[in-house]
Amino acid sequence: MVLWVFGYGSLVWNPGFDFDEKMMGFIRDYRRVFDLACIDHRGTPENPARTLTLEPKEGSICWGAAYCIRGGPEKEKEAMEYLERRECEYDQKTIVDFYKDEGSMEPTLTGVLVFTSTPDKLLNKYYLGPAPLEQMASQIATASGPCGNNRDYLFRLEKALFDIGHEEDMVIELANEVRNVLGKVGKKKLIGPTTHLPFMSFISGVQVHPLAEAAVAIDS
Repeated sequence: MVLWVFGYGSLVWNPGFDFDEKMMGFIRDYRRVFDLACIDHRGTPENPARTLTLEPKEGSICWGAAYCIRGGPEKEKEAMEYLERRECEYDQKTIVDFYKDEGSMEPTLTGVLVFTSTPDKLLNKYYLGPAPLEQMASQIATASGPCGNNRDYLFRLEKALFDIGHEEDMVIELANEVRNVLGKVGKKKLIGPTTHLPFMSFISGVQVHPLAEAAVAIDS
C-alpha cells in the first residue's frame, strides 16, 4: 500500500504530516482559484479568508508537490485522518492523474485523489465563487484566523511557485494587488500579525477511499 498526497496550496510549503518521498509535478485540466472560504485556519466566520480550490479548465496545468506515504494501513490512516481534519471545507474528492514532464501525456502516477469543492453556494456553504480582483485582494489583505493571516497564505504560495520555477500570472497579479491594498492602508492597524511583503514586489461529487498506489491532492 502506497499513498501519494498532492498539494497545490499550503501543502507545497507545509505538508504537516510524516512522508517518505517528495515529488514535484502537476495535474492537467485544473487551475487554482481563490474561491473557497476558510473560517477556522486563516479566517473567521465573521471575516472569512479566501483560500484555494480547483476549477476544471481544459488545457490548464496546476503545479504542486506530491508526497509519498509508505508504512502500511496505520500510517496511511493517520495521514488521511489529518488531511480530513485540515481539509474540512472541501466537500468533494475527484480522481485525476499526476505528471512530472510537461512534454509527456503519460502520467507518472494514476489514481490521484484531489480535494475539491462543489461550485454552488447553495450546496456548499464554503464556496464563495469568483469576485473582482480588487474585492478578493481587500478580503485577503484583512482576513486572519488561528493559523495566521490570509495574506501570508497568498505570499507563501507565490514564493513556493517561484522556488519550483512555475510562477502563475494569476497568483502574482493577486499578490501585487494585495500589496497595493496594504500600501493604501498605510499605518492603519491590520488584523493579525505583521507580514513581510518584499517578495516579488518588483513584479507589478464522489466520495472515494484510497487504494494501493492512490494519491491524494489537498490544500488548506
